[in-house]
Amino acid sequence: MLWVKALHLIAVIAWLAGLFYLPRIFVHYAEGRAQGEDVRRLVVMARRLYGFMTLMALFALGFGLWLWLGFHDDGLWLMIKLAFVVALIGYHVSCRALLRRLIEQRPLPGPLALRLFNEGSLLLVVPIILLAVAKPF
Repeated sequence: MLWVKALHLIAVIAWLAGLFYLPRIFVHYAEGRAQGEDVRRLVVMARRLYGFMTLMALFALGFGLWLWLGFHDDGLWLMIKLAFVVALIGYHVSCRALLRRLIEQRPLPGPLALRLFNEGSLLLVVPIILLAVAKPF
């Protein structure tokens, strides 16, 4: 089961790397487009990153489910953690909506709003980590 846990952690780290970086691409795209710069490469980068991070999310969720079924843990900490994981999945889906707008060259929120959006994933990840490590309930 330790191998499954290690694979879960690797997939989570890769997924989170994408969730942290993709909104930064959105910020650079919005700023570059406002200044008349060529931002086509950012669209390609964003599309590829989203594909990679989605694959890693599926691996993370699959290995996480395997761990849950293997340990049969149903503590309150886990239920709260899973609620945050569902919110993180919602954040991932909202990144897809922004990516779609970027691909279709529709307006994105302003750079400040995108910077604030970028912090959203961290606000979800910190409680997930604290709950998984401390198991306070």
